[in-house]
Amino acid sequence: MSEQFNLQEHIARGVERIVADTLKATLRDPRESAFMVKFAAAAARATKRRLELEREGLHVPSFLIASITSACNLHCAGCYSRCNEATVDAEPVRQLSTEDWKAIFREAEELGVSFIMLAGGEPLLRWDVIEAAGQMKNLLFPIFTNGTYMDDTTFSQLDRCRNLIPVLSIEGDREITDARRGPGVYDKLIAAMDRLHGKNLLFGASITVTTENIRQVTSPEFMAQLVRRGCKLVIYVEFVPVTQEASHLAPADAEREYLLAATEKLRATFPELIALAFPGDEKANGGCMAAGRGFFHINSHGGAEPCPFSPYSDVNVRELGVRGALKSPLFMALRECGALDNDHVGGCVLYEQRALVEKLLNGEDKG
Repeated sequence: MSEQFNLQEHIARGVERIVADTLKATLRDPRESAFMVKFAAAAARATKRRLELEREGLHVPSFLIASITSACNLHCAGCYSRCNEATVDAEPVRQLSTEDWKAIFREAEELGVSFIMLAGGEPLLRWDVIEAAGQMKNLLFPIFTNGTYMDDTTFSQLDRCRNLIPVLSIEGDREITDARRGPGVYDKLIAAMDRLHGKNLLFGASITVTTENIRQVTSPEFMAQLVRRGCKLVIYVEFVPVTQEASHLAPADAEREYLLAATEKLRATFPELIALAFPGDEKANGGCMAAGRGFFHINSHGGAEPCPFSPYSDVNVRELGVRGALKSPLFMALRECGALDNDHVGGCVLYEQRALVEKLLNGEDKG
């Protein structure tokens, strides 16, 4: 990584841009806009806190990804989480408690974290954690949901707690979405979007990008449909192949360049839309942002992992807290050995380097 690349300044600018874009997206809704003005002030304080800790030798990312449950009601084709046995049908017994997650949220806020992405499994199955998150007004919680558990209680909570932003997973049109997620899921997603729009609630869409759907999901026609339904945020997530049979679906350099260019065009075409690509232009970011550089992942048992696609952990936040997780020997080894800067196919550089990650986890020579 170039010594001239200032990671903390890069992250700070990214946070400012996201907050500004979100504020712009909410200007027509006085309640949402009023919340975002307050959150913008909180985000500025968080940036100042991260810079203070950076000078003290502790690098704090602005994002966390929290998989608050391992349970899910769907069996999506090619789901990396199920293939890694991180997602199951029933609720496991040793998951973090409500109080555990409250402690994590409080410490994250104190350290200067601004965004905690709630994932799973299906996060709406942990309603206790959703309610706890709603009380943390200085943190923004995008909730990555399959959209099948959204009921009256859900919409009332989202109306009361504007820091909870549902992000609905969709793969494209009805045929593509239902082929991956199951019959009838697309219609449930559209119904949820229409109801969110009717209540003037901010929401987004998460789209797993493959070589098969990339043209459709980045088309102005598809995006126009989402925008008409009130969608204000789109997050493209590059597909990570977990089996050899699915490797042809993973975006390579050509598709990745196409996605970034298409995302820029969509931003220009739909100025009211926040469009993000993950992992995005990693070269411009100075490398992959996992392992605590820009974010890290907390699994439902408290294990601190480099990212959801790299489920390896040597520390647990239940025992060491967020601060202790940031000092993970595995995270530091991954940052120091250059693994985050390597080229890769698909959405995760560390998934392709599983053997190296396992060696580092076991304390073997970085080589």
